[in-house]
Parts: sequence; structure tokens; C-alpha cells
Amino acid sequence: MSDDYGKFTEKVYSKLGIDLKQYKEAQMKRRLTSLRDKKGYPDFMSYFNALNVDNELLNEFVDRITINVSEFYRNPKRWDVLKDTIIPLIKKDKKDITVWSAACSTGEEPYSISLLLKEFYPDLNAKIIATDIDDRVLEKANKGIYLEQALKELPKELKAKYFKQVGSQFQVDPTLKRKIQFKKHNLLEDKYPQNVDLIICRNVLIYFTDDAKDKIYHDFANSLNTNGVLFVGSTEQIFSPHKYGFKLLDTFFYQK
Repeated sequence: MSDDYGKFTEKVYSKLGIDLKQYKEAQMKRRLTSLRDKKGYPDFMSYFNALNVDNELLNEFVDRITINVSEFYRNPKRWDVLKDTIIPLIKKDKKDITVWSAACSTGEEPYSISLLLKEFYPDLNAKIIATDIDDRVLEKANKGIYLEQALKELPKELKAKYFKQVGSQFQVDPTLKRKIQFKKHNLLEDKYPQNVDLIICRNVLIYFTDDAKDKIYHDFANSLNTNGVLFVGSTEQIFSPHKYGFKLLDTFFYQK
């Protein structure tokens, strides 16, 4: 790690509590160098000094390190497995379940699970915790207003039933929001929710180092109830699930 970038990561950690050393260095450094150069700063320390006094610059920086790309029903076939196989397994002998959408970005994922449960399991009482490290994306998630592009994988009948078009955007039905609690959370620093039945954390851990992923998988396992399920992204297969007390249930689904 170059001295300039190393000092920068320490300063960022002191200011924001975000540990850039836990992200894959080559990827993160490349992404941040590109942003820094675009803004006209010759090195990381001069860039940090600017971040320290300019909120707009700081917000753009946080957006860049927390990769906020999402959509409803991303990889629809996996959502079918969730609906037809995983939820029936989780809800067996239960009237109440807790779902945690970790690193939820702008909210498409927690709203997707809320919609799925309301539509197909209306009698199941579900509490959905949706967390992210970035205040700005949580604010957007809370508003629940999306461009049509984010809804492209959603079946047409569900889009018509649960979204209201407002100009060129789409507003989530308020009934989907009622089950969701949006909260700020840092996967590497903060205490994890407990007694969770389903954790959805997709397309986030690919950016972390192996050590950071190892810690997060252990923490996820501790967060889940016995027989609880972790749902990960399409590039995030866990190669030794038994190491964390998991078994492979279906592609990208792991059971404690």
C-alpha cells in the first residue's frame, strides 16, 4: 500500500468509520484514483483535505466506495426459488419471521422481499430490517421512488399493483414500506441483528478482502436462527460453507 494511500485510508477511517483496508485494494484504489483525478487533486492527502471541508465532495466519495447499483427482483429465477422453496422452509411452524436486507443500497431489495411476502404469504407476519452504511442511499430508500429501469425484472402485474407512476418515476405502495425499518449499519464495525430467519446480502462482499468476508460470514451465521438462511449474490458462492456452520441449500442460498 503506497504511503499516500495508506495515510488516506487511516484518515477516512477516523472521519467516517469506514475501513478501506478491508476492501480489495487494487479495485478500491483504482476506483478512488479515478474519482480523485476527475476532481483535480494530485494525491490522496490533498483529496482528503478537500473532503474534510466540502460535504458535496464527501457525499460523492461515499457513493463511490459504497457501490449503489440495485434493482427489483435482481436475478428473477433466484427470487422464484426464494418464494417457492426458501420461504416455506423458513416459515415452517412460525407465524413471525425476521428478515435482514444487509447493505440494502437504495431499497430495491427490501421492497422486493416485502412485496413478495405481501403477495404470496399475506398471513405471515414479517419484520424487515434494511441497513446500509450510506445515509444518502437510506434517505432515497425511505422515499421509495424509482426510475422505470429499476423495475424492469418485476412482473408487470406486480408493478401495476404495487407502484404508482408519478411523472417518469414510480412510487412504492405505502403498505410495502410499513414492514421495513431502515437503519444505518457498518458490516465491519457494528453489532449485528439477532434471531434473524433470512439474511439477504447480495453483490456487496465481492468488494471485500478475504479476511473481511471471513469475519462477515461468521457474524452472519451468529445473527441467524438455527435453520435460518443466507441469500448471497451471483458472484459470491461460499466455497467452504461448513467453516461458518452453513450448508448449501440451493444455488446462492446457505442454511445454518
